[in-house]
Amino acid sequence: MPTVEDLMTKDVLTVEPSDTIGEAAEKMHDANVGAVVVVEDMVRIVGIVTERDLMRAVAHRARAAEARVRQWMTEDPLTIEPETPVEDAAKIMFENNFRHLPVVKDGRPLGIVSLRVLSRWAFERSQ
Repeated sequence: MPTVEDLMTKDVLTVEPSDTIGEAAEKMHDANVGAVVVVEDMVRIVGIVTERDLMRAVAHRARAAEARVRQWMTEDPLTIEPETPVEDAAKIMFENNFRHLPVVKDGRPLGIVSLRVLSRWAFERSQ
C-alpha cells in the first residue's frame, strides 16, 4: 500500500511567523505552490499559510508589506507521518476540506502532500 512518503513533495517551503504575508506570497508564487509551512527555530511547525489565508488577508485589506504571517496563518495545522497510507491522507483532506497537509517525523517537517498530487495518483492508478 503506497504511503504519503511515496508522493509528498520533499522540498518543504517554509516561512517564519515574523515574515510578512507579502514575503510568504512571493515564495509561494516563485515556487508555484499553494501553501508554505510556518516554522519556529527552523524546525518546529507552528502553522501553515495557504492561498485561502492570503485571500482572507486581502479581503481584510491587510498590507502585504506590513502584516505578519503569525496574524494570518492557520495555527497548529493537522499533520501526518510519512508512513500514513495515501488513502488515509486523502480521507483526512476531504473530511477537513484541506488542500495541503504537512508531513512530519519527530516534529520536523519532511514534506507536504497536496490534493493535486493525490488526485494525480488516483487518476493514474485508475488507468
